[in-house]
Amino acid sequence: MTMRVSATLRHARISAQKCRLVADVVRGQSVDKALHALSFMPKKGAKMLKKVLLSAIANAEHNHGADIDELKVANIQINQAPVLRRYRARAKGRGTRIIKRNSHITVQVADK
Repeated sequence: MTMRVSATLRHARISAQKCRLVADVVRGQSVDKALHALSFMPKKGAKMLKKVLLSAIANAEHNHGADIDELKVANIQINQAPVLRRYRARAKGRGTRIIKRNSHITVQVADK
């Protein structure tokens, strides 16, 4: 039976749509290839995803004694979190709503 270990970052200040672009690149890769790809990707989501992936690797090593070289990225979920609503002053005394989107990032690693 394969061992699956996960780590979650909740209420990340990035939209789910932007973070999914990065997640699609590393999904299914081995963890060392995924970390290498995320290190050189010039996107905000790559930094957040790398942080969660390192946490999942640490969980697998510490809690289950897993060998890091045998791990791969089994599943990545990027879900929408509650949004922040802000208002910006506009002309003629009006205001428009600014929506700042958040996301929940979950990374699962498993042995090959």
